[in-house]
Amino acid sequence: MTSHIRRATALDLPRAARTLAAAFHDYPWTRWSIPADDHPRRLEELQALYLGHALAHGVVLVTDDAQAVAAFLPGDAPAPGEDLQARIAELHGDRLAALMAVELPARPPGAWELATLGVHPERRGVGLGSAVAAAGVTLIDESGDPNGIALETSDERNVRLYERLGFTVTARTTIEGGPLVCSMYRPARRTPVQG
Repeated sequence: MTSHIRRATALDLPRAARTLAAAFHDYPWTRWSIPADDHPRRLEELQALYLGHALAHGVVLVTDDAQAVAAFLPGDAPAPGEDLQARIAELHGDRLAALMAVELPARPPGAWELATLGVHPERRGVGLGSAVAAAGVTLIDESGDPNGIALETSDERNVRLYERLGFTVTARTTIEGGPLVCSMYRPARRTPVQG
């Protein structure tokens, strides 16, 4: 694995959204929460909207070719604006009511959220996902934020990846008619300041 990982810019977002749409094409949560009608287009647009929000209020990391993407939001990030929320609701279509009824455990107060992590299917298995996630975790640790990082995943294979990064499962929630969601948390770790 020789890809360089860096902070994304607005110019990276279209490619990054395409990568995430490919990565989440058969992901249990997105298959359940996004209508089958025009699913690939809806999924890519949702990824672009969420990435734009994360770029404005958090940290988005990509490999130079945007074939691996991770987005992190701080615990105090604002909710998406009304226009963005309205478009998100439209894209979820007839799945919106079921999605809004989901009750997941609350994240620890102030915790960052690993909002998304995806690798293009053609590049899976070479360590890009671990590398881009680890780069984000390191950035947050180095910031000195004491609140740790939380995430949810609906793919058990991801649990092992996150455990290697120091996350532990804090809850498992079965969504009626939908996927199992694993909530995970990683406490903050102090890193020595280089100087």
